[in-house]
Amino acid sequence: MGGGEQDEKHEDEEVDHEKKDKKKNKKEKKEKDQEDEHGDEENSKEKSKKDKKKDKNKEEKNPEDKKDPAKLRQKLEKLESKMQALVAKRDELLKLLNDVEQGSTNEAITETDTS
Repeated sequence: MGGGEQDEKHEDEEVDHEKKDKKKNKKEKKEKDQEDEHGDEENSKEKSKKDKKKDKNKEEKNPEDKKDPAKLRQKLEKLESKMQALVAKRDELLKLLNDVEQGSTNEAITETDTS
């Protein structure tokens, strides 16, 4: 009878190991699926970036563009509009920075007055 109890314990241990293995396999499969989905998104982003770079290179490599005044003016206007947008952003940031700096100095002054 003592041997029968050992057999039952051994079978119970095997069942427990099988359950653990199944859970582990499910978890690994789930993680792998998530990685695959993540990888697909990253690959598609990389492909689109590469396509954009190729398009830009095609535009820049056309030697006739350097001699065509209309294309040169168009490029110049595009650069100027970008520069204007950047200047506007710069001004906005400077204004915010000044407001923050003035606010912090005003708070320091009011704290010393109340002390």
